[in-house]
Amino acid sequence: MPALEKATEVQQAYQRLREAILQGELLPGQRLVEKELSERFGLGRAAIRTALAKLEQDGLVESEPYRGAWVRVITEEEAVEILEARMALECLAVRHAARKATPEAIARLRQIHAQMEARFREGDLLGMSELNSLFHRTLVEISGHGAARRLIEALRAQGVRHQFRTVLVPGRSQRSLEEHRLILEAVAAHDEEAAERAMKAHLQGVIAALRQAKGGGA
Repeated sequence: MPALEKATEVQQAYQRLREAILQGELLPGQRLVEKELSERFGLGRAAIRTALAKLEQDGLVESEPYRGAWVRVITEEEAVEILEARMALECLAVRHAARKATPEAIARLRQIHAQMEARFREGDLLGMSELNSLFHRTLVEISGHGAARRLIEALRAQGVRHQFRTVLVPGRSQRSLEEHRLILEAVAAHDEEAAERAMKAHLQGVIAALRQAKGGGA
């Protein structure tokens, strides 16, 4: 196989496996057998093996000699630590977003927030959670801060499997909508300090909801 085709197959294997883990098709603790994954995704075992190594570097997979590989189990405490690290980075990013936001960018954020409100009214909390992630990704894109974007994406990939638990905490979704509105309005006003305060308060709320979801109280 030519080198370019081989590289493309590895990238495809990486993306397919990563998506399957993040979407819950491959569950925490589930064994990852190269032969089975090769047959499931129609990709070569060498590409699967390389993709698993890359996913281990991302913190999504674990492996041991003679035991093989499995989807890494992220504990609630690790998820809290990931959120705390994200808080520092997203507070930085939102300051840059508030500084740089164009009218078009602000309109895009307003559209996403309106869709979040619509999902909330429909009772589609998982759909709202997905839009929540889009709102945050859009803010980071607006910020133009490349290093923050790369680090946040790596952290989000590790913690995403816990985010859906927080939307089920009573009252959390409605509070989240208001928190996102405050972030949006601060960015629209180009108020960097208010944007940072709003982002910090929002992610502190997510941490409290995560702890409440596991029964530790908020």
